[in-house]
Formats: sequence, C-alpha cells, structure tokens
Amino acid sequence: MQRNRPPSEQTTTVLLALAEDPTAWRHGYELCQQTELKAGSMYPILIRLADRGLLETTWESEIPVGRPPRHLYRLTEAGLELANELGEKRMLAAKAKRARLRPRMGGA
Repeated sequence: MQRNRPPSEQTTTVLLALAEDPTAWRHGYELCQQTELKAGSMYPILIRLADRGLLETTWESEIPVGRPPRHLYRLTEAGLELANELGEKRMLAAKAKRARLRPRMGGA
C-alpha cells in the first residue's frame, strides 16, 4: 500500500536544494552542508527519494586519490515537478504568515 502524505519539512528542504540546479550531480555531504541537515537524516531522505523515482543516482567517476567514490544525486523530471510544487506551497505559506503578522492599518 502506497501512502500519499506530503513530504516532511526536511525532505522538502532537500528537494528545494536540489532544484536550485536540477541538472547538477550533487553528493550527500554537500547537501548536508547546504541544508544543515545531519547525515543521519540526509541519507535516508535521499534513499527514499531515489526509491520513489524522484532522484537519479550514480557513482562518482573521477575519484581523487585517497578518497572512496561518492554517490551522486540529481532530480528526475518528476522530482523537479514535485520540488516546484513544494516551493510554491512554501512561498504561499510564508506569504500568508507575513499577512497574519502584519498589523492592520486603520481604526475600528
């Protein structure tokens, strides 16, 4: 049975980070630094997104001496569509929050 609940805030953050340059291959450590998520949160998110067809994955081909190869990730077309939807929802939610916090002008 497949669940259709909205992605978590952390998953949304990862998708939006990847959507900043959707054609670029990114590694998990770089995404951890950008999003300030810990590796223990990041890698399960990346695995889930890949399993759901929202990310492409590959192994690094040019490996510096003394370092193991890294797994690389980038959005699929479906992943980019979801990221765009989530970005729009996040923007609208922030706009609504600002409107609620703005003091009303005029007298009553």
